[in-house]
Amino acid sequence: MSDHHEYPGHPGYSERDVQLEVTELEHQSTTAARIFDLRRIIGGLFVVYGIIVTIAGITASDAEIAKAQGVNINLWTGIGMLLLGLFFLAWLKLRPTPPPLPDTEPDDKPAG
Repeated sequence: MSDHHEYPGHPGYSERDVQLEVTELEHQSTTAARIFDLRRIIGGLFVVYGIIVTIAGITASDAEIAKAQGVNINLWTGIGMLLLGLFFLAWLKLRPTPPPLPDTEPDDKPAG
């Protein structure tokens, strides 16, 4: 019976219509939160830059390595960046963002 009452200030909308709209908006908000999870952004950037720096390290000349006192710094830094980026992406995959819990409010309906 309460589903057929019109929502105050919005003729033609029932309480059920409003609840469905709120549920849909909550779902869209959860999806947006997962898309913009910082672990995805940080992991993706570290993987991309890690690949670039690792390639620079693989193609480094002897003169460039000599400048760094014999250490191929680009290669080691690139590998480190790749591992860190893969860690963030694995963390995202293994422990995804949980959906928000619905707000639980006591019913305002009188007993009986």
